[in-house]
Amino acid sequence: MDTGMNDRIVVITGASGGIGGATAREFAREGAKLALHGHTRMERVDELAEELPVDCTTHKADLTNPTETEDMFNKVRSRLGPPDALVANAGIWPSEEVPIKDMSLERWQNTITTDQTSVFLCSREYFRILQNSDLDKASLVIVGSTAAVFGEENHADYSAAKAAITYGLTRSLKNEIVRIAPEGRVNAICPGWTKTEMATPEMQDTDSVKDALKTRSLRSIGHPEDMARSIVFLSSHRLAGHITGQVLTVAGGMEGRLLHG
Repeated sequence: MDTGMNDRIVVITGASGGIGGATAREFAREGAKLALHGHTRMERVDELAEELPVDCTTHKADLTNPTETEDMFNKVRSRLGPPDALVANAGIWPSEEVPIKDMSLERWQNTITTDQTSVFLCSREYFRILQNSDLDKASLVIVGSTAAVFGEENHADYSAAKAAITYGLTRSLKNEIVRIAPEGRVNAICPGWTKTEMATPEMQDTDSVKDALKTRSLRSIGHPEDMARSIVFLSSHRLAGHITGQVLTVAGGMEGRLLHG
């Protein structure tokens, strides 16, 4: 099926990770031009750009820094043009389990800044570019988490950050984007447990995996490609042009958490 993404310009943040890399590959299959962001693992982003058979630029930036974020979007615009789509994927998963009573302010603030403020800064710069372009159609897809839907015990910082961008930000910006780009859309996806490098430590615990599968109709763990195809779908105006302000949970029919074995 033709997604209509050929020659469209797409910015993907966090392209060095499993979901980010898979998303870049899916967009490349559709012929999109890509701006790939990375921060601490730029060698992976550069290797990915060399691998893909489409126009790619790579950009190193700390997305919690307003100046670096602005500079990155300005470089994307000057090298490729105003982006047709932004995939706000960059973020962290603080793997150490810490109950709220023991959580330091430093841990809380670091997660909120990395997972929430970075999406605010990217969204702000993207909307500013749209305001100075003639694009009528634009798409922002925010990558949230099932932690936003069901919470995550001992990871209240992560759940709070993801819930804020998944619901509050998505549903606010879907009304703001149309003031700038009349057919602009903002949606979010919530991946469940996905086979990525970031999730590898938890997946080595076979009991945890078994418990997680008990909460899913499909009884399987997701793959980065499952998330990537959902992101491409939501970014495509041909396929999803009348979908905005929605949260798509991609988690195999997950219904919640197994709390008591």
